[in-house]
Amino acid sequence: MCRKSGASPEDGDVPVIGQTVSAVNSKSALERRFSIAPMMDCSDRHARYFLRLFSRRMLLYTEMVTAAAILHGDREHLLGFNHEEHPLAVQLGGADPEQLYRAALICAEFNYDEINLNCGCPSDRVQSGMFGACLMQDPALVAECVSALRSASDLPVTVKHRTGIDQQDDYDRFAGFAAAQLDAGAEALIVHARNAWLQGLNSKQNREIPPLNYEWVYRLKRDFSDCEIIINGGINSLDACLDHLQQVDGVMLGREPYKNPFMLCNVDPLIFGEPPLEVLDRISMLQRMYPYIERQLEQGQPLARMVRHLIGLFHGEPNGRRWRRYLSENVYRKNAGIETLQQAVRLLN
Repeated sequence: MCRKSGASPEDGDVPVIGQTVSAVNSKSALERRFSIAPMMDCSDRHARYFLRLFSRRMLLYTEMVTAAAILHGDREHLLGFNHEEHPLAVQLGGADPEQLYRAALICAEFNYDEINLNCGCPSDRVQSGMFGACLMQDPALVAECVSALRSASDLPVTVKHRTGIDQQDDYDRFAGFAAAQLDAGAEALIVHARNAWLQGLNSKQNREIPPLNYEWVYRLKRDFSDCEIIINGGINSLDACLDHLQQVDGVMLGREPYKNPFMLCNVDPLIFGEPPLEVLDRISMLQRMYPYIERQLEQGQPLARMVRHLIGLFHGEPNGRRWRRYLSENVYRKNAGIETLQQAVRLLN
């Protein structure tokens, strides 16, 4: 159990719903030094398969899946993934410890590597369900949810949250929320280093307008030096990642690698000190996707569902705009297949 530096542990165990594991899990071997954020309408299985081609080591996340959807919906559709995507974490949304416990049991059966609880999403839809960022108003309830998730399996549990909500400007309140989750057994905290404004801003604006506050995340790491703290928000280069890694344990990137996935080719050598993957040019990376795309087409998946994740592959390259435009105009056509991609590649010359 992580505690604030200099603090003494309190008596008593963390209450749990089930008896699958002890109240305090041992540290997992999961590497969180570099990860790709869970992003709605982005982090589906096709995107994750593609991104895995760039790095052996980075940790990938699913889109947020609500506990209620898992309990009542199509579980294979919601939770299924390709084994090549490992290491892979599932992000859950919810505020009912019992529901989250039951959903976590199911996630464990799917063989994920981590369960993450969403306490950072500010969207109206998520707020209407009383979870996401609004949960930061109730640290004790979140701690119950963390404890429930941990009791469901031996998978590590993490929490993704903000520095606060609305106009809060109180470091002690932020640190208190973090302490409650760490004491409940969260193995790591992933902090989007800006507040979430629950009124007046949409989700996109909430990623851009509230000011970044990296120093609070650095301070949190200093105050909880034996705990794993990952920083997220406004990070758009691997050089910036290296700078942040001087202060915290891990870095999570979101929109930038989705917009420009080829930047990930240098993740393994720069972040993990390992050789890069053998294929390091854009055309070859695309060609490595062809067998996967053809298999998905045979299973009835439309080309557009996969190609939308490849649009940024030629970001900043000559004729990259022609590539994007051709695909945008042609992937939705009936019977569009691999030849559509091949024709788009010809336009790059």
